[in-house]
Amino acid sequence: MQWTKQNEQTVYENRWFTVNLADVELPDGRHLDHFLIRLRPVAVATVVNEANEVLLLWRHRFITDSWGWELAAGVVEDGEDIARAAARELEEETGWRPGPLHHLMSVEPSNGLTDARHHIYWSDEGEFIGHPVDDFESDRREWVPLKLVPDMVARGEVPAANMAAALLMLHHLRLGQDVLP
Repeated sequence: MQWTKQNEQTVYENRWFTVNLADVELPDGRHLDHFLIRLRPVAVATVVNEANEVLLLWRHRFITDSWGWELAAGVVEDGEDIARAAARELEEETGWRPGPLHHLMSVEPSNGLTDARHHIYWSDEGEFIGHPVDDFESDRREWVPLKLVPDMVARGEVPAANMAAALLMLHHLRLGQDVLP
């Protein structure tokens, strides 16, 4: 059953996002107003070292008033290559410059409300270049053993769905184990 957008109008806009109101026709002919948020693409990156430890950020999210582990992430600027944006975000937020990046996955964390597309990359090498420029983004940055990831996700220590999915995928790729009991 497919919903059909008849039109869409901008209600609010800034450099980060646009809030729109769409007239949506349901399969039975009824119409409903549906708000949606249009966002820039998000680039995400991390490094997994030879010891199978993943570089994570421990940070607070004021919106949900929660702490959790995340990967470095940020919006892709106009005209910026997505993989370069991911490398830039990793360097700015962690102080680590990644080696060649591998695309891990692209996900839509909330496609019933937003068109946000998160593009997640990883590298198996990195170089520490110094204290992160954007150190205000996280309380700390740590190398966490991938073998701990499934339990961390199960305990709610990785609250963002896109980050949990990426870390579980990295766990599976690097350790070759099923992540579910």
